[in-house]
Amino acid sequence: MTDDDRSATTRVLLSNDDETTMEFVVEVLEDIFGKTRDEATRLMLEIHNNGRGECGVYSPEEAAQFVERVTEMARQNGFPLRCIVESD
Repeated sequence: MTDDDRSATTRVLLSNDDETTMEFVVEVLEDIFGKTRDEATRLMLEIHNNGRGECGVYSPEEAAQFVERVTEMARQNGFPLRCIVESD
């Protein structure tokens, strides 16, 4: 966490499921979280292998916006992908 992120106390995570494709998870990580292709692929594999993975740490307000964007994108594409938050 950088000095600019002092108020960032909420972790945003994606949860693995049996229906959402790996390609879609990579797309979400790139489009919504701004990850590079390599970062998104590594994180997608972590989510796939460990059941969930951290997309970033944000303020509670930002985290809620990310959850909303991921949920909307997943539903529009017919996937049950879950995005959750954990506060420190």
